[in-house]
Amino acid sequence: MVVAEVPKLASAAEYFFKMGVEGKRFRPTVLLLMATALNVRVPEPLHDGVEDALATELRTRQQCIAEITEMIHVASLLHDDVLDDADTRRGIGSLNFVMGNKLAVLAGDFLLSRACVALASLKNTEVVTLLATVVEHLVTGETMQMTTSSDQRCSMDYYMQKTYYKTASLISNSCKAIALLAGQTAEVAILAFDYGKNLGLAYQLIDDVLDFTGTSASLGKGSLSDIQHGIITAPILFAMEEFPQLRTVVEQGFEDSSNVDIALEYLGKSRGIQKTRELAVKHANLAAAAIDCLPENNDEDVRKSRRALLDLTHRVITRNK
Repeated sequence: MVVAEVPKLASAAEYFFKMGVEGKRFRPTVLLLMATALNVRVPEPLHDGVEDALATELRTRQQCIAEITEMIHVASLLHDDVLDDADTRRGIGSLNFVMGNKLAVLAGDFLLSRACVALASLKNTEVVTLLATVVEHLVTGETMQMTTSSDQRCSMDYYMQKTYYKTASLISNSCKAIALLAGQTAEVAILAFDYGKNLGLAYQLIDDVLDFTGTSASLGKGSLSDIQHGIITAPILFAMEEFPQLRTVVEQGFEDSSNVDIALEYLGKSRGIQKTRELAVKHANLAAAAIDCLPENNDEDVRKSRRALLDLTHRVITRNK
């Protein structure tokens, strides 16, 4: 899907899809598991050949959602790196660093347009609406992060809304799209959405913790990239509830590295990390509950995929990288 006629654009668009830098592919994994988890055997006595052909066609359409989702995700990474002036991504030079901002922006636009073409080919207006909304959410979330008032920066509600837009909207709406393509009921589509939303939120909350702790449990061992960029995340917000004087430090900003040290000191005294982990666990449990509410099904593949989706809710909160 990402092949382009102009060689320069082609190599830019393919940059993060090459072997070794394709990332975890977390979203497509979730979506393909969700596709199997929602499989319904066709009850009518169709000829085996017809049934197999229908199942294969559905699987191809659902796989297309996984491909579209990954393209939207990578496009957002390319654009984010330009906005953040980042120089590395996935352990190599970021595209903007290697090829310049202009090409990185155009490569992101190209991936989004390819995703649109693929989306249109599914000929399902509800699914198109869901994924078009995701792109709007990504832009909204990024803008919310860039332009905040002092009160908004210190608000947990604002932070969670921004996190939904930036991280959880993509996975929740694509999980819902998988359900809709399978011809599932509105109730099941909502359960798929809830799974994606809560898994996405839990994932980001743990990311916030790891930014402070890295692979060890001790503070200051992470990259601290959020706080150094002036981005206030859940651990600091929780710490601020315990120590209101931390707000003064936050309002001064973190251009001065001594303020980072002061914030870390408060964070260490507070239950900020613990409370963020607890909130992540709450969302992981809500994601698991959505899977447990799916209609009963005795098909072995379906059960296996549901177990894997439940397993992911544990992995998301126990990971340390």
